[in-house]
Amino acid sequence: MCCRSEHADSHSRPTSASNHFTLPAGGMAPSVARLVFLQFVLGPALVEGIKVQIAIRNFRRLHIDYPRVSYPKGFHGYCNGLMAYVRGRKWSWYCPQIHYMVHAPWREINRFCKYSDSFCENYNEYCTLTEDAIPVTICSLVSRQPPTSCHYNETLTNQRLYLLCSGKNDAEPIGIIGLY
Repeated sequence: MCCRSEHADSHSRPTSASNHFTLPAGGMAPSVARLVFLQFVLGPALVEGIKVQIAIRNFRRLHIDYPRVSYPKGFHGYCNGLMAYVRGRKWSWYCPQIHYMVHAPWREINRFCKYSDSFCENYNEYCTLTEDAIPVTICSLVSRQPPTSCHYNETLTNQRLYLLCSGKNDAEPIGIIGLY
């Protein structure tokens, strides 16, 4: 037999009359209502939490270099090799004007954001000044170069850092504002 009859076909597919659902007297099924509620209430909080975790991870990857690595001569210095890495991690060919690399263990830097009493309105984040001077390399873009080049000068120094923190209490560093 090569073909189905219309009668057999009508039992295998729902008719247009049976394509709708009957909802309970309250309108929406309770489990669907809970799911919608959780999406609207918890969704933004979960997204914000993910953004903070990404910022913390990026800080560790882009600003902590301990122990300090050595780049091959082909990079023409520490900052040129480092900034090639930074631009690759950011997926950007833009040459940042300045970049700070901290040469201290994460736990030493992290402790400064455990309690932050200051709120930096310009950054809309909590911030703090480290109590101690910390070894840091400042990579600054060389002026007057072709727009396709990113050549950097480096300065190794020990200074206090202005850190952006992920919150007021029990927070972690998410950025460096500057040096003191």
